[in-house]
Amino acid sequence: MTRPEETDLIHDWSVDGPHRVAWPDHVMLDDETLRDGLQSPSVTDPGLEVKVELLHLMDDLGIETADVGLPGAGPRQVEAVTRLCREIGDQKLRIRPNCAARTLMVDIQPIAEISQRTGIPIEACVFIGSSPIRLYAEEWDLDHILRHTKEAVSFAVHEGLPVMYVTEDTVRASPEHLRILLTAAVEAGAQRVCLCDTVGAAVPEGVMNLVTWVRNLLADAGVDVGIDWHGHRDRGLAVANTLAAIKAGASRVHGTALGIGERVGNTPIEQILVNLKLLGIRQDDLTHLSQYLELVAKATGMPIAIGTPIVGRDAFRTATGVHAAAVIKAQKKGDAWLADRIYSGVPASWVGREQEIEIGHMSGMSNVQYYLASRGLDNSHEVAQAVLQAAKKSARVLSEEEILEIVSAQPQE
Repeated sequence: MTRPEETDLIHDWSVDGPHRVAWPDHVMLDDETLRDGLQSPSVTDPGLEVKVELLHLMDDLGIETADVGLPGAGPRQVEAVTRLCREIGDQKLRIRPNCAARTLMVDIQPIAEISQRTGIPIEACVFIGSSPIRLYAEEWDLDHILRHTKEAVSFAVHEGLPVMYVTEDTVRASPEHLRILLTAAVEAGAQRVCLCDTVGAAVPEGVMNLVTWVRNLLADAGVDVGIDWHGHRDRGLAVANTLAAIKAGASRVHGTALGIGERVGNTPIEQILVNLKLLGIRQDDLTHLSQYLELVAKATGMPIAIGTPIVGRDAFRTATGVHAAAVIKAQKKGDAWLADRIYSGVPASWVGREQEIEIGHMSGMSNVQYYLASRGLDNSHEVAQAVLQAAKKSARVLSEEEILEIVSAQPQE
């Protein structure tokens, strides 16, 4: 039997109905793992050679830019940023570096010096708080941040650095202040502006309104300036907000591996990569994604939770009888595409995984027979029945050792 067309098997409601989505042809990614990700209070700062390995994996994944540090923070950061920039040059990596900096010359100068020493252009991402609540707490006024904005952007441009102007807490800033600050930054030479949900306060509708407003502001000014989106996940909306930003016109979005970062973290970049591939916006080879995430987890001391999408232990496992039966039927058809999607919104094969069938109290006979046969074990009715009976009495999925013990205890013909 010939399988129907893929579009006949999976209906896409995002393109059918009043709320249709027009996605862009492409959007760039900026990986913040080695800067914002390392600002988590619970991580260990990886050694230099591990950072180099992570940089190569980012490059393998097709990620366009990476924040390689904040050299204004001190010698350790200067050493790391210098090493990573030299690696990019020496190994001719496609990925391009950027560095965070406060709107202070003391932060920007080290970036310029590293760029000159290594011969690698480094984008300076100069940031300053922009929301009324931040201004009130800092006892700043608009003139103060406007002066810092103009001085910092102008200085970085004078030093030959491409500049992205970053308004922290953009989602809680007023249009009046943003208009003044963004206009000043662009006039001073900023090539990109970054809109931030610094405390994870936004919802998708707010993100779309903000990005659309900024896009119109730049269009009215007649300037060709890129828009970045940088989100955090305090309300659990980081991925949804990132997709909303893309929908509204952001041309580059930020994330970190496993979503590590301050408080509960940033937008998980692995989820952005997979979602953008599913949407047809990017076509990255994600073969090394699991390797990248596992290395980040090991190097930073941040364990991967079992239920983590895409990379968690349970991401592609099932012990439920109905679910497993559908996967098994698809596999018996010899249809890998079907088996990878019948009970999964993410194809496991994209990230070097496969659908896994386990045996537990919610399992059926098909689970057991498939499990035993796939491991070359006796899957006769008597043996399978003994395993299933044990599973029905268990409060959890049976381990491989428990199953082998049950199989070996059965009488041999």
